[in-house]
Amino acid sequence: MDLDLRKLRYFVAVADHRHFGRAAERLYIAQPVLSRQIRAFEQELGCALFVRTTRSVELTAAGRRLHEEARGLTTAVEAALRRVRDADRGVRRIVIAFSPGLHVSEAIVAFAARHPDVEVGLVPSRWWEVDAPLRDGRAQVGHLRRPFDTKGLHVVPIGREPKVACVPVTHRLAGREELLSADLDGETVLDARRRRTSSVEEKFELVAAGHGIALVPLSVARSYPRPDLVHLTVTDAPPVETCLAVPEGGGEGPVADFVEIATAVLRERAAAQDQQAVREHPGAP
Repeated sequence: MDLDLRKLRYFVAVADHRHFGRAAERLYIAQPVLSRQIRAFEQELGCALFVRTTRSVELTAAGRRLHEEARGLTTAVEAALRRVRDADRGVRRIVIAFSPGLHVSEAIVAFAARHPDVEVGLVPSRWWEVDAPLRDGRAQVGHLRRPFDTKGLHVVPIGREPKVACVPVTHRLAGREELLSADLDGETVLDARRRRTSSVEEKFELVAAGHGIALVPLSVARSYPRPDLVHLTVTDAPPVETCLAVPEGGGEGPVADFVEIATAVLRERAAAQDQQAVREHPGAP
């Protein structure tokens, strides 16, 4: 069968929202039209994708598998079409993925000074799929935090940063200057295994509401300051490594130049931040 990308996009919307009405609003189509398209898609595939009740919409086993596969398919197609349009317009472009809290603007400014004719795009990288933008073609370079699957990627180390525990200001540990991992025994730590969140803001909102604590890199805590949260260095936690990553064989032309420039700029920035972190948190590893 030929894959209908429009129906696949409709499926992803319903799978994301677990609700036909909200998915239809997002897609700007009528709900009955969306329902008919999903039923037709299920008939074409020969399997049910959703279990529908009057109160909920849940994915079947086949639906869960398709949801995992579909995001990569749709983003890869969109990235390919963008490159085709760029080629038609004679546009030179590189796209950079970045992890939350990591700043790449200084490197972009330095790169643009040498390559004013190259457009630079940005795409955020989620912590549960750090390397995905490099795998599906959305980005050619990543400024990322390890760990992630480095197979097929060329990785350039940049720096390290400590982990901090983000807790509400009313938390029993909030008055401490620093912590050991043992101090967190018995605490509910909000991570991808316990509760996956779609953004840093959502995670910190849950922490502020008393649903648990968060262990995050120091740069994340600094980038999203809140008066109702404090962050405390966990002195015996291993530091988080930052790096640049490019697909093997893909570091040519403007991409290679960006990696060279960004390596120098970001390492200098990381060294300055490391010195500042030592001054502010002398017990950090």
